[in-house]
Amino acid sequence: MRMRLELAASAGAAIVLALGSVPALSQSVPKTAAEVARPGGKIPGDPKIALVKVAEGFLDPVGVASAYDGTGRIFVVERQGKIRIVTKDGKVNDKPFLDLTKNSPLGSEVQTGFVEQGLWAVAFDPKFKENGHFYVSYASLPFNGAHIIARYTVDPANPDVVTVEQANKSVKVVINIPQPYYNHYGGGIQFGPDGYLYIGKGDAGWEGDPLNAGQNQGVLWGKMLRIDVNTPDGVGYKVPDSNPWAHAYQDRMMTLFGITEEGFSKIHMGARPEIWAYGLRNPYSFHFNKKTGDLFIADVGQNHLEEIDWQPASSKGGENYGWKFNMGTKCHPMLGPDDKCPQVGVLPVAEYPHQTPYPGAEKLKDGWGCSVMGLGVANYGGMDGAFLTGDWCSGRIFATAWDGSKWQMQELAQTALQFTSGNTDEDGTVLAVNCNCFYTDDKGATANPPGELWRIVPADKVPAGAEVAKTKKS
Repeated sequence: MRMRLELAASAGAAIVLALGSVPALSQSVPKTAAEVARPGGKIPGDPKIALVKVAEGFLDPVGVASAYDGTGRIFVVERQGKIRIVTKDGKVNDKPFLDLTKNSPLGSEVQTGFVEQGLWAVAFDPKFKENGHFYVSYASLPFNGAHIIARYTVDPANPDVVTVEQANKSVKVVINIPQPYYNHYGGGIQFGPDGYLYIGKGDAGWEGDPLNAGQNQGVLWGKMLRIDVNTPDGVGYKVPDSNPWAHAYQDRMMTLFGITEEGFSKIHMGARPEIWAYGLRNPYSFHFNKKTGDLFIADVGQNHLEEIDWQPASSKGGENYGWKFNMGTKCHPMLGPDDKCPQVGVLPVAEYPHQTPYPGAEKLKDGWGCSVMGLGVANYGGMDGAFLTGDWCSGRIFATAWDGSKWQMQELAQTALQFTSGNTDEDGTVLAVNCNCFYTDDKGATANPPGELWRIVPADKVPAGAEVAKTKKS
């Protein structure tokens, strides 16, 4: 009998060798709450990381980007309304790349009265080397805090400084979105692999989505937007025909018969065609995996939970992420540990709790945070498509990745840093910025203690003499 089993095992091994290894299950959205990753998992490779300081002295750095133009420059966004250049050798240029604090009769273009307001992000046109276009996202002072996305153009004769004259001459307003409250703007912008500009738009503020924005397809708040900015002067943007509601709202005569149920299901009167996905609370930061085209969204939660959403590159858009009926896999409002409610829309791939995971709960000691900040997708250091996020309160860095059969979430480090954003460098290395600007300690966009720019590297690849962020275990 034993010989028969051994022969059977040998035959099975031969079949595997002949046909190749059994393929891992392809990545997919969780179908049940039990499949959603939470802290305590292990991503493939069990990577070890270190944060190496690149530069310091930034006033409330809240965004960072690369132009992918071969210069190695890193562009750090300061909340006050300035973008600073860090050269490839780590020097910070004296003059800002862009300064929006001096080009308006009011002084600044940027509203910074509340810590969630300011200049948030910069994204460079996929053809930046040829056309010099870049896009910024900010809260507007002249427009009473409205969310503005504007395009500026670099003067080829002065590529490191966009002067006030050049800025005012070249500016083109892409979109102006009114903002009824001073929080939950979202604000992140990224170009997708399809060449379209994606915009993270928060639910417009207060708490609990009093505007019912997340589920309302007639407003831009609480959404991921997708627009085509490759338009002539005088046209801010176009709506891609492939957007899920690009043609859902068209004035038409009412017809009672002759239209199928599927046909009626595609009619959404009043739906905004710019919407790519909905049911989001405050998607301040999101990132594409440059290797695969998949999209990760870090959606900032309310009082008890943070969530990370994922879209495969094959997505046609239209996902509903559940807010305000759900926050991650939990009910909203959350009343206790055993709440029961329907799961609306698409589940996240990962979530993590606040220190108080539900009302009345004992405070957690480990694995908690308060505000998820997307840093970027890592395809190096043993990581393959791992989405790195930093928490604004706890200083933790989590990695979310597929292990071949399910999603895993692993804590890679706990620092003393207050993460605000991140992005990838030209070589794919994940960058991160931190401020010292917590709500109750905020002294203003130019008065808080300065923040830093960091590069996340494998722990065994730290350059000699480099300054490394202290972690709980270091």
